[in-house]
Amino acid sequence: MDFRACISNEKNSGRLKTVSEPLPPYLQVSKRLIELEPDPVLFESVSDMQVAGNIFFSREKFAEYLQLQHADFLSQLAQKLDSPEETLEVRQQAYGDQELSSIDLSKLPILFHYPGDGGYYLTSAVWIVNDPELGRNLSYHRMMLLDQKRGSVRVVENRGTHHALAHSQGKAEVAICIAPPPAVLLAASFSPPGEIDEMKLAARLTPITLAPCKTIDIHVPIDCEIVLEGHFTGEFAREGPFVDITGTWDIVRQQPLVEITRIAWRNNPIYHALVPGRSEHRILMGMPKEVDIFQAVNEVCQCCDVTLTSGGCSWLHAVVQIKKETAADGEKALAAAFHAHRSLKHCIVVDDDIDIHNVHDVEWAIATRFQADKDLLVMPDQPSSSLDPSAIHVEGKKSRGTKMGLDATIKNLGQEREMFERVKF
Repeated sequence: MDFRACISNEKNSGRLKTVSEPLPPYLQVSKRLIELEPDPVLFESVSDMQVAGNIFFSREKFAEYLQLQHADFLSQLAQKLDSPEETLEVRQQAYGDQELSSIDLSKLPILFHYPGDGGYYLTSAVWIVNDPELGRNLSYHRMMLLDQKRGSVRVVENRGTHHALAHSQGKAEVAICIAPPPAVLLAASFSPPGEIDEMKLAARLTPITLAPCKTIDIHVPIDCEIVLEGHFTGEFAREGPFVDITGTWDIVRQQPLVEITRIAWRNNPIYHALVPGRSEHRILMGMPKEVDIFQAVNEVCQCCDVTLTSGGCSWLHAVVQIKKETAADGEKALAAAFHAHRSLKHCIVVDDDIDIHNVHDVEWAIATRFQADKDLLVMPDQPSSSLDPSAIHVEGKKSRGTKMGLDATIKNLGQEREMFERVKF
């Protein structure tokens, strides 16, 4: 299923909202998307192009698009990702039904999302770079437009694109894929070891066909709606202010500069608009981390489910459900979760009788199965998320903060266990 098939699916279900009047990309589209959230929206004319947003607004939607069962989504997804079976084909014909004769990023409906933003921002795209030492890497980056051909790009330190730039004197080629298939969107959010190709992970979820670009030596999925080809120039420029996943302002930085060398698209393209800090941003960024935590915890005990909570911005707070078999399982699960998701700030581990998607159930577990003097893990001065405004931020250094884990599992696994279980009538 590609991006436009997801939109057709929502239209057929009767949930898709259609906005027919032409809208400018300056503030108006993001305003409507926020007002209509979580309903998926199709704008019929923004800068003479169709724009869609709120398409991936829940875990249930991803399960549906990937043809997986929502009730066992993480387990099924983890099994597919661990499978050696993948369908990845390459065609000879270059990507694109049409292309612009001259480079002009203003021809795209790139949005200005919030008053106070540093500029117009491309936020939804998957970026593909070829690391000369580690191979192909897929990731997300935001790009603030500087002019018709260039933008400044937030590149997080010590991750895939940052390593690729270090291995190519800061001048790596890049393909910027707007609205690729859901499997590619999902795979790009994973953080596997550097030698693992995220495109091959996507090909384990659904068949992927690639096509070469024209101005750079990179292949892209043929069913991307729009592809920008370009390269990092080795220069830096101001990036920000920008509202990130927490709904707060990220800091302004000097970031790598990208120059675009080709703009191509499918016939009748649909631009994917993603409003920073809203539900679609949180799902695309946070849900793959749930998979990482699920797999890591399963290495030390039996993990049933994981959620990065909405109140924790789908990034900073996790609840992990385990089937506890030994006294140390809760503590081991906490350690594995923090190791799997380095930006995680607070984590709660609960038993398998607790509904982790119900905040009242989780709070009940804390109220009845947790004692702070015995079950609280506090780790001060840890590497922290740069998106946490309460952390300590020093330019050029990793943010630092304190992490907290709560083991809200039943501690007595013997005959007295029943006193900790809820009475059923």
